[in-house]
Amino acid sequence: MNAKFLALTSLMAGCAVSGWSQSAMKAIPFSDDVKFLQKHTPVIVLSDAAKAAQVAVVPAYQGRVMTSTAGGSRGLSFGWVNRELIASGKFEPHINVFGGEDRFWLGPEGGQFSVFFAPGASFDLEHWFTPASIDTEPFKVVKQTRESVLFQRSLQLTNYSGTRFEVEVQREVRLLDGAKSLAALQASLEKGVKAVAYETVNTVKNAGRNAWSKETGLLSIWILGMFNAAPETTIVIPYVAGPQASLGPVVNDTYFGKVPADRLVVKDQAMFFAADANYRSKIGVSPQRAKPVLGSYDAASRVLTLVKFTLPAGNTDYVNSMWQLQDKPFGGDAVNSYNDGPSKPGAKQLGKFYELESSSPALALAAGAQATHVHQTLHLQGSEAQLDAVARQVLGVSLAEIAGALKR
Repeated sequence: MNAKFLALTSLMAGCAVSGWSQSAMKAIPFSDDVKFLQKHTPVIVLSDAAKAAQVAVVPAYQGRVMTSTAGGSRGLSFGWVNRELIASGKFEPHINVFGGEDRFWLGPEGGQFSVFFAPGASFDLEHWFTPASIDTEPFKVVKQTRESVLFQRSLQLTNYSGTRFEVEVQREVRLLDGAKSLAALQASLEKGVKAVAYETVNTVKNAGRNAWSKETGLLSIWILGMFNAAPETTIVIPYVAGPQASLGPVVNDTYFGKVPADRLVVKDQAMFFAADANYRSKIGVSPQRAKPVLGSYDAASRVLTLVKFTLPAGNTDYVNSMWQLQDKPFGGDAVNSYNDGPSKPGAKQLGKFYELESSSPALALAAGAQATHVHQTLHLQGSEAQLDAVARQVLGVSLAEIAGALKR
C-alpha cells in the first residue's frame, strides 16, 4: 500500500467509497466466504483428497487467491475479503481493494518508470491509477485440476517515461502438501497440526520486439497477500545481520512516517511488526537484508502463517516505488509488510487487514525472454508447543519472543 493513496479514504469522504472500509469481523468459516464470493463472481476451489486443505481462487480478480482454510468447509477462513466493495458491484477509479491473500501486481508504483502514472502526470492522488489489467480485468483459465489452476493474460503497459511494454503473464495456483512444504523449510508437520499450503508461480514474458532496459525502465513481479488482522497478531521478518556500511539499513520504516517503537521492534536476527489494523504503517526490507521467508502469528487463534518466495542470490536491482523522480530507481525492497489503519484520526480505513508482500528483481528481459517469481503461503493451526517448534526452525524465533516483542 502507498502512503499517498491511502489518504484517499479521507480525501474522498462522502463519495461512493463504502466498499473501501470494513469493520472488524469475527472469525468467518471458509464456506461462508466462498458462498459470499459465489454470489458475485465465479470461484474455483482447490482441495486435497480429504477436502481439509482448500483454496478459493477468483479468475475475475487476476487469478487471485481470495482465501484458504486448513479445516475444511467450516474451518477458519484466512484471507481478508472486502465484502462491502464486492457486494456493491461497482469499480472505483483509482484501485479496487477486493482483498485476497495472494494477488498479482506489477511494479514500480512510482518514479520515472512507474506504471501507475501516465507520462508527464503529477505524482499525486488525482493522477494515480492502478492499471485495469491488474485491477479489474480477468485472467483466462487455460487448465484446471483438483489441486491447481493455470491462468494466462496478455497486457500492455506504458510507463511514466513513455516506454511501452508488451507482456504475457502466466500464473499458476497450486495446492501443496503441507508436510512437504514444511520439510522444504527444514521443519516438520506434527500429528494433529492442521495445515494448508499453496504457491503461485508467476511468469512474465517480454512479448515485444525490444529488450527491457534500465535506461527506459523495468518491471517487477509483485505479490501481495491480505490477511485478517487481530490485536494479538504479530508479523515476523527475519533479516541478514551485519554492518550498515556494507548492507545498508535493516529496515525502511518511513513510508508513512516513522513507525512508533511499540509497533516495530528490531532485534538481532528478526523484526516484529504489529498486525492489528489499528495504525496505518508500512515497512520494507532491501534485497541485501532480506531472507526468503517471513510470517505472522495470531496468538488468539493459534495460527502461524509462513511465506516463502523466490530471492535470487546476488541480485540487488529491485524497482523503487516512491512517488517522486528518483536518484536510485532500482534501489527498492524485496520484502514489504503493511498494517492498515485510519489515514488520520476519525477517518475511514480500507479494512481490518495486514499484508505480507514479496517482489521479484527488476526484470531486464530480452525480447521473448521470461522470468518467474514463486510466492508460497502456508497456514498452520495447532498447539503452542507444536507451532513454537516450527517458528524456531523457520523464523528463528520462539512464540514467546513473538508474543512478547511488542507492547500491547
